[in-house]
Amino acid sequence: MAKEKLELKAVQEAIASSSAGWQAGTTSVSELSEEDKVILLGYTPAPGAPSLQDQERSCEAALSNYLAQSAANFSNSYGAPAALDWRNNGGNFVTPVKSQGSCGSCVAFGVIASVESQIKMLRGASYAIDLSEAHFFYCHARSEGRNCGYNNDPKGGWWPENAMKLFQSQGVTEEAFYPYTAGDQNCTGKLAGWDSRLTKIAGYSKINGIEAIKEYIATKGPVEACYSVYQDFYNYRSGVYRYTSGTLLGGHCVCIVGYDSAGGYWICKNSWGTNFGESGFFKIAFGQCGIEGSVYGATGIVNNYNISGVKVQGLWATNETRNAWVFLSNGQGWKKIGNLNDTSFINILTQLTSAKATNSNVNVVIKDSLIQQVYVL
Repeated sequence: MAKEKLELKAVQEAIASSSAGWQAGTTSVSELSEEDKVILLGYTPAPGAPSLQDQERSCEAALSNYLAQSAANFSNSYGAPAALDWRNNGGNFVTPVKSQGSCGSCVAFGVIASVESQIKMLRGASYAIDLSEAHFFYCHARSEGRNCGYNNDPKGGWWPENAMKLFQSQGVTEEAFYPYTAGDQNCTGKLAGWDSRLTKIAGYSKINGIEAIKEYIATKGPVEACYSVYQDFYNYRSGVYRYTSGTLLGGHCVCIVGYDSAGGYWICKNSWGTNFGESGFFKIAFGQCGIEGSVYGATGIVNNYNISGVKVQGLWATNETRNAWVFLSNGQGWKKIGNLNDTSFINILTQLTSAKATNSNVNVVIKDSLIQQVYVL
């Protein structure tokens, strides 16, 4: 049975009476039926994990401890900046907002958004990267029996730890090789060459606590976070969200791209399109709706790409077997030379040494973060 719709006026009155301080209005998702609103979610706590309500209670308790530490001037013990927004931190390292549409695929969108930002942090703010949520959800999540969650299917949605594991072991191709459309699919949309454009993560961490999350975002980049969604959230237009009214509809995952310690909030990238919230983003207060209860971040990127037309500016090696590095121009920096066997290692090193001696340009092929091929121009 559908839950009774929460009217906008009731939300606005609840905000005013509680001095919650955010603005509600009609949004691209607020007028949907309750069933369609639920389909926009997709975070299901893993078997044996704390429930959404338990995560909320845990985060409320952690917030009290955080505020007590802040009052005692211990809040900067981790050394994170007081405020940070990766959309404007010497450049924009956040990829454009997408829409998951009518499918409970938010885990894929939240995790990919965080990884895309880390890739831009490695390769530069202007670097274009667009990974495939379709490959991630319709192939990897589906391999574990997960789906969009239509008709209240208990197998709808996913959880972030399994997503991170598969990102590490299997990798994710680029959007061009498996474009996303909402709707259950049986991993049938991959285009030829998809497996040559895989990105993997080196590992992942679950991050616990407000200060630890701030530190991770400041040093490693945006992270994925899951939280409880109540009826009033669909009317969010701007400001710092705090729950005011309505029933719990389910769990949702997003990407935290920044924070403000003085304001006491996270800055989040959603996957409901740019007509929701602040051009697709929203702010949520620390401790609200279990937002810190299920936070994961990649510990490093292992991706494959080509670098074209660069100079060899330096070479460096150690006494260890097949352990050498090259410094490439155009901001590429130090790259490690592939070391699977003596023949390929010596061949690559010889070509790079020759290119440096003749000041020639080179193209290099990076696979699993190592130089595997070199072409001297």
